[in-house]
Parts: sequence; C-alpha cells; structure tokens
Amino acid sequence: MSGATVLELRHHSSSSGGQSRGRSRGGGEAGGLLASDATRVSSLQRRVASYGPRIRPSSSAAALAAESKLTQVPVTSGAKLRTLNYVATVGIGGGEATVIVDTASELTWVQCAPCDSCHDQQDPLFDPASSPSYAAVPCNTTSCDALQLAITGMSSGQTCDQLTPASSCSYALSYRDGSYSRGVLAHDRLSLAGEDIEGFVFGCGTSNQGPFGGTSGLMGLGRSQLSLISQTTDQFGGVFSYCLPLKESGTSGSLVLGDDSSVYRNSTPIVYTTMVSDPTQGPFYFLNMTGITVGGEEVEPSAFSSSAKAIIDSGTIITSLVPSVYSAVRAEFLSQLAEYPQAPAFSILDTCFNLTGLREVQVPSLKLVFQGGVEVEVDSKGVLYVVSSDASQVCLALAPLKSEYDTSIIGNYQQKNLRVIFDTLGSQIGFAQETCDYI
Repeated sequence: MSGATVLELRHHSSSSGGQSRGRSRGGGEAGGLLASDATRVSSLQRRVASYGPRIRPSSSAAALAAESKLTQVPVTSGAKLRTLNYVATVGIGGGEATVIVDTASELTWVQCAPCDSCHDQQDPLFDPASSPSYAAVPCNTTSCDALQLAITGMSSGQTCDQLTPASSCSYALSYRDGSYSRGVLAHDRLSLAGEDIEGFVFGCGTSNQGPFGGTSGLMGLGRSQLSLISQTTDQFGGVFSYCLPLKESGTSGSLVLGDDSSVYRNSTPIVYTTMVSDPTQGPFYFLNMTGITVGGEEVEPSAFSSSAKAIIDSGTIITSLVPSVYSAVRAEFLSQLAEYPQAPAFSILDTCFNLTGLREVQVPSLKLVFQGGVEVEVDSKGVLYVVSSDASQVCLALAPLKSEYDTSIIGNYQQKNLRVIFDTLGSQIGFAQETCDYI
C-alpha cells in the first residue's frame, strides 16, 4: 500500500510586525532580501547554462510505488530566522537542524563544528563527535563520485587526494551570488517527523557564507543522485509535495514525502502538467508555461511563443519572467489598476501603487497556464507585495529577467496556499488549491 511522510513547513524571514504606519517589513531589510533573491535568480540562470548531462538513477516506478511509505514534515515561514524562504526542522545524528527547503539544490548540508567560518544560526551547530552514527564518506566511493557529477557533471575525482583515496571526500558548493558551503561529505541518521533514514549522505559544512539567515543549512530536494528525494526513492517512491503557508497566518504548511494524497487537504482536484525532461537541466524542475491571465484577460499569446520553459523553485522568492512576458503582464496590471496612483519602485519590484486610505482594493486575479491547459490560480496574497503598512507602497510581486534567453522562474511567493506535487518517476508536476494551516 502506498503512503507518504509529512513535514511542517515554516516561512523564514524578518518579522512582519511593526508600526501602524510606514514600512511593514523593515524597508531596508526587505529590500536587501529581495536584492539577494535577484542575485539568486541570476545565479540560477548561469547554473542552467553551465550544467552538462547527468547520470540519473533508473528504477521501476511501478515497483517503487507499491513499496513506498509516507512521512509529513511541518514547514513554516522563516520570518524569525531572517529570510523570506521556508524552513523545516529535521533530526540529524540525534540533534536538530532547521534548514531551508530548496528544490534547486543538489545536496543537503548543515553547518558543523568545529566551524572555520560560518554564518550565525539559531540552532546549536551539529557536532559530528557527539553522534555515534556519523562517519565521513571516503574518496573511493560511489557517493563521492556522485557528488562530483552533481556539482560539475564530470566524474573527475577532484574532491579527493589521488594519493590517499581512503581520505575523506570534500565538497565545495559555490554560487554566483557569492554564497558557498564547503566541508566534507558524510553520512548519518536523518529523522523526518519520526521516520528515520539510515546512512543519509549530506554535507558537513565547516565554511559557509551567504543569505541563509539563521538557518542551519539547506535541504536539497533537486534532481541529483545525492538529493533527499533520490536517496529516499526506495522509501517514498520519488514523490514529494509541499504546501507553503502565508507568512501572515503564523501557521505551518507541510512537506510530504510519498504519494499518499489522502493526507492532502486540497479544495480543488489535482491537475498535472508534464515535468520537462532535459539531460542538461542539472537539479532543476522544469515545466512549460504557455500562458498567463490577469483578471480574466489573457496576456498576449505571442509573448509565450519562444519562452515557455520555466523552473519551479521553492528557494526563489519572487517569480521572474522573461522581458516580453513580464512587459505584457505588467501592462495588463497597469490597465486594470489604472485608477490608483503609482508609487516608487521597491528593490527588484518596479510596478508599485499608492493605496493609502483605501479600505478595499479589487486585486486582479493571476493565473499561470501550463502545458496541457493546466491553470493554476495564484493566491490573492501572492499577487501584490505590501512594502508599507500604510499601503503607500504596494507592488506587483513579479520581476523581469534581463534577457529573452533567460529561463522564467516561479518563486515561492506565488506558490502559497497551493499543494505542489513533484512526481520524479512519473515526470509530472501537480497543483491543487489548499489552505496551508496545519498547525
């Protein structure tokens, strides 16, 4: 009988409390976080271009589905940990780590003691010496080779000393935004809401810097041999899903590992679109976005003629669109909100309005259309970004990319209150409306 595992998802960013007037998110801090998000988007564009062919594990989908189990992990806003991303708390080696849920990362990593250079985190550092089940991964192993494949696309053994092949397998994850994690590859027991994964391979980072807030590291959910999804295919059948809560709700969403949809609370039927297969895609999840409607009006179809491919990503905040698509969407929003005065741009958000003194504003609906005619309506609170609590600066929560040759990215701000399902063996991505208030 197939099943699933569910984790609590929390949103990770600065507190939304504040004054009755003025900036509700701490203008400087929020602007900095959005600027970091833009840098991540640029980094993802370069990573898409740099990836070569990858080796994928091959398994029988039917056989694995018959064996799969389920676990559900709470996911919450990372607000208290100074990030606009979502976080989950997992157990590792007997301790706990709060990590960013990231579908574009190849490897799960946490900061480890002794730490040479680490960002500040809320939880205690993971200490390998305190875990009897911890062991470093040696160089002459398939896991070390898989790490090299995930990072560079080549089995070159550059992470090891060729003269001492039994030495520990080191790793260095570097991103174009300047963030990085470096350390050794290791394995230990991973606990997900009571479900133990023995011998889980992860990065034990002793030098880590970047916009990770107060988290312990990243949960790698991408398409690589060392991601959490690939390592648990035997248990969970290569299927996972999440429901991201509204930051303002103070509640938890969930990350479900496994294919048992009975644990979902969706209010609409699940609709699936094809997961685009691309041998050069790296760890990313691609789909074809074929249209957008704003307030029921279809955006100019010609904008999608050569730019359908998009990445769906839990670690990017704001959805970024190629210039032609963004311009068409922006024009439609400006047309439908023409009665409201415009306000200055904010960080990467260039379409803003002054809604001061208004009790009610009719926000145009935003629907994303994917291959197969699959329509996904964005939650109303994922359409506009409220910069100022007095509503003097409220911005369209979308941003333009620099080039038509870039790849559009669907960020987590537009995925709130949706059940998003990734079926890696069936090569499909599902969507359903769901109120993400598990706790």
